[in-house]
Amino acid sequence: MHELISTRWSARGYDAAASVSVDDVTTIVDAGRWAPTWGRVQPVRFIVGLRDDATFTALTSILTRGNAGWAPRAAALILVCTTNDPDDEKAHTYGAVDCGLAVAQMILQAEALGFNGHPMAGFDAAAATALFDIPADKRPLVLLGIGVLAADIASVPEEIRARDEKPRTRLDLDEVAFADRWGHPAFTHDS
Repeated sequence: MHELISTRWSARGYDAAASVSVDDVTTIVDAGRWAPTWGRVQPVRFIVGLRDDATFTALTSILTRGNAGWAPRAAALILVCTTNDPDDEKAHTYGAVDCGLAVAQMILQAEALGFNGHPMAGFDAAAATALFDIPADKRPLVLLGIGVLAADIASVPEEIRARDEKPRTRLDLDEVAFADRWGHPAFTHDS
């Protein structure tokens, strides 16, 4: 597995003084724009805020309690939107898939540039829609924080540091990848 994937994690302990350049954020958003898209529909749209600009400030105002404690320390916040058409199940579903693909590529691009990307669902989508005049045919689905890990971990509030220090774990491959029938491991490992 490529190290951009194996070492990636969604940090919270960002350096509140670190910044990201417009060029780097442009590259990160462009990586999302180039993500695979169902039927070439390209439903994903981005609202981009850099720390201390009006968009960033507005994005911090829609964070839920859990994210409000750490996400304002990010250097950039990017609201990722996609199709909102519940009457067209296929477009609605694949719009969400396209959004996920875009966010994944943005996270990997951020990592390649030396930043950390943290996707969040903890924000008020209705407030985002109102604040940014998001049209009815689009829905805000993910808020992506882009930041720099704090060099001095002591500068990170204890509750954030404790969450970041938890081991990064995933279910074993045998628990998620099946063949022949549900629950039968797709891959066998000889000892």
